[in-house]
Amino acid sequence: MARFIKDRIKAQGQVPGSLVFIGNQKMEAPIIQIMQYDADKLVEKNVDSIEEAYSLINPSGVNWINIYGLHDMELVAKLGKLSGFSTLLLEDMVNTDQRPKYEDEENVDAFILKMLRYEKKDNRIHAEQISIILGENYVLTLQERVGDVFLPVRERIRQKRGRIRTRKNDYLAYALMDIIVDNYTFLIENIGSRVEELEDRIFAMGDAKIVEEIYLYKTELNYLRKTVRPVKDLMTALLRSESSYFEEGNKKFLGDLNDLVIQSTDAIELYNNLVSEQLNIYNSNISNRMNEVMKVLTIFASIFIPLTFLAGIYGMNFDYIPELGFKYSYLIFWMVVLAMVGGMLYYFKRKNWF
Repeated sequence: MARFIKDRIKAQGQVPGSLVFIGNQKMEAPIIQIMQYDADKLVEKNVDSIEEAYSLINPSGVNWINIYGLHDMELVAKLGKLSGFSTLLLEDMVNTDQRPKYEDEENVDAFILKMLRYEKKDNRIHAEQISIILGENYVLTLQERVGDVFLPVRERIRQKRGRIRTRKNDYLAYALMDIIVDNYTFLIENIGSRVEELEDRIFAMGDAKIVEEIYLYKTELNYLRKTVRPVKDLMTALLRSESSYFEEGNKKFLGDLNDLVIQSTDAIELYNNLVSEQLNIYNSNISNRMNEVMKVLTIFASIFIPLTFLAGIYGMNFDYIPELGFKYSYLIFWMVVLAMVGGMLYYFKRKNWF
């Protein structure tokens, strides 16, 4: 399967808004969790159905409903009916190849993002689609699989760290998006440090695998750019929205998050350009090194061509070559040869050819 775009054969010919899961199923059955809290109390538990989760929503506190697993279309359809989501939004939520976007629906703010992770086993970055839905009394998140993506936020809630327990649902949605964007910067810094370390190896010219690494980093940076650049558009649309569920006091945090996204996209472009330049430098070094070798070979060839000419003349099988009768012909031949070699080397040195 292509990495940059997923197989959409199941959705081919379907009516717009049809619920068709696009991607790889990563777990057997969905898991639904609910976390409810305010400044004084916290309740966490798993529930058996989405209907039960919605029945537990408490308007006076923060309600975070989290669903692991996107492949159950029956569950997604029930979710759409309970929440009043448009069919187009539901379609985007189950399409794991969906471009990150912001949807300002009538009753919710919907954010579709990618959580990225680096895996050492194949030395590549992998993406998981995450949908964050901010309603008037709740935050709904949908993930492809069970994981600790939002563990730092959960720990802040459990330990009452920071301001999160005293804020409302919109601040929780911001905190979740902030975790995702922070992870972008971590991955960019990780790849960027390795890209910068390539410079010494490029100039040393002692590593035959350097080109393979350059292409690997270029591919990963392009994958990062495909994922992160749309988030910049998402943040711009959110900041311009006049009907979002974010309170005015929390919009300053969105502005800070937007700055972080811009910084991440700029860093990706910078490192992408740097990798391209490194590849050009490597190819230039290879070319220069080849030119140096060819120059040395050309100098040797230039020296031996006239000597070969002399040896060819006096190696002919004619009976009467006047110089062959001289007593010191052999010595004179070598003196001429050495003089020619010395003269040519002196000339090449004056011209700075070596």
